[in-house]
Amino acid sequence: MSKQKKRPEELRSHRWYGVQDLRSFAHRSRAKQMGYGSEDYAGKPVIAVINTWSDMNPCHSHFRQRAEEVKRGVWQAGGYPVELPAMSLAETFVKPTTMLYRNLLAMEVEELLRSHPIDGAVLMGGCDKTTPALLMGAISMDLPAIFVPAGPMLSGRWRGQPMGSGSDHWKYWAELRAGNIDQAAWEEIEDGIARSPGHCMTMGTASTMTSIAEVLGFTLPGAASIPAPDSNHSRMASLSGRRIVEMVWDDLKPADILSSAHFDNAIAVDMALGGSTNAIVHLVALARRAGVDLKIDRFDEISGDVPVIANIRPSGAFLMEDFYYAGGLRGLLSNMRDLLELDCATVNGRTLGENIADAEVFDADVIRGLDNPVAAKGSTAVLRGNLAPEGAVIKASAAEKRLWQHAGPAVVFEDYNDMAARIDDADLPVTADSVLVLRNAGPLGGPGMPEWGQLPIPKKLLEQGVRDMVRISDARMSGTSYGACVLHVSPESFVGGPLALVRDGDTIRLDVPGRVLEMQVDDAELKRRRAEWTAPRPHYGRGYGALFTGHVSQVHEGCDFDFLERGAPTPEPEIH
Repeated sequence: MSKQKKRPEELRSHRWYGVQDLRSFAHRSRAKQMGYGSEDYAGKPVIAVINTWSDMNPCHSHFRQRAEEVKRGVWQAGGYPVELPAMSLAETFVKPTTMLYRNLLAMEVEELLRSHPIDGAVLMGGCDKTTPALLMGAISMDLPAIFVPAGPMLSGRWRGQPMGSGSDHWKYWAELRAGNIDQAAWEEIEDGIARSPGHCMTMGTASTMTSIAEVLGFTLPGAASIPAPDSNHSRMASLSGRRIVEMVWDDLKPADILSSAHFDNAIAVDMALGGSTNAIVHLVALARRAGVDLKIDRFDEISGDVPVIANIRPSGAFLMEDFYYAGGLRGLLSNMRDLLELDCATVNGRTLGENIADAEVFDADVIRGLDNPVAAKGSTAVLRGNLAPEGAVIKASAAEKRLWQHAGPAVVFEDYNDMAARIDDADLPVTADSVLVLRNAGPLGGPGMPEWGQLPIPKKLLEQGVRDMVRISDARMSGTSYGACVLHVSPESFVGGPLALVRDGDTIRLDVPGRVLEMQVDDAELKRRRAEWTAPRPHYGRGYGALFTGHVSQVHEGCDFDFLERGAPTPEPEIH
């Protein structure tokens, strides 16, 4: 049932600007201090433009201009835009990992919206953790909100060949270490792999999550696929500014849009895209914020019914610019419409089915049909066994198929520094059949669960021509990465999960079709090892790190803070 349109005096911001008392006098006079008159804001929706631009985030380097284009749309529609900067979370620069700070940005967004006279929000993000963080905060605050994705950068180029950010730097780093390219070539690759504003143009976490934001109904149709430098991206920003004003008058909030069917659609599209394994942890967190009880096993259930039809690296051959010209996300959705719930609502007031009714595919190699997939089943598998009782994941579509069923002796690294120090040691007892194991890389162990899951192939194996082997950790992996990497082992080793008990030489068995991950060690021996295990000391004793340590959940639960995903609603601030 449609709601009645709001009246100006029903706007949330009216409590700040519209009341005739001393406090509202102060608010209005301070607006005038900035050069605004009452005609700019009186009786109009106040729209927060949440901008994650910074000089340290190359993916968002165009957001200064895009924010102005969003504001233009807000003004045109009769709203009052106010830009509020938020933590930028540049994936390549923030250490030890942006995942440590995803929940901090989510808190910041929620509190920016709550504490200011805001009626609706335009959320500007795209770099990996910004998308889930912005959406998590907006879902919890539950004001009308629309997402403006940063868009992928242009395709990289090197010596006439296309290059994909992330995927190709891993590929050519291995070739450099193997001695197959020289330093001069490596520097040429550095010059040509990232050629414009925008996030990674492979199907990494950024493109996966912005596509998911669109499928969840948070963007205008087609917004997620537009390359960042394209003029259509500027127009999309302004149209989003116009639309959020209408959403405020319609009181169209995240709670009015999101349902369990939206999350099933998001999982299906993630699988069809060959999307990042990071989508699992973020979607679980988003669902819990929305009151949907999403378990990681749901990903495996849907994966079995959805083929990979986006021929995009690292699972395929092309890049996001090619995907856009081939029809973009709307084209892919049209090819898989029979696998989707089409009645799901979206921010433009129409259903998903209505939004893709006229969508077309213009290159059937880039966006495949269900009868000609890149891979017959979804890209991600959830594994269980005595090594991962709460689950682990693998992006099987990005691994050599010969390794889907494999058993080999463990080579264990205690942490990342141990791995970095020994991985290229000529005396490391490792062969192509070995299973590399990295522990103490999870939410608490990393800390923050860094993207360390694509352990490098030992140099002596690279020189023998080995380019993939089974690797297991409680870390994450960049969505741009590839290989037979088992990730998200839960519970993590830092809290005493079974990964903490693995010893060098233990046989580890991986069976992707059977969904099994186990160490072939008898229960009595594991019990003895557990009795000898000593918990490591926490990384942080103060500050945000201590807050994170005390409240973050394990990866199968979304790595959210316990006090953010549940509890009584936070009251509206009193205006004194």
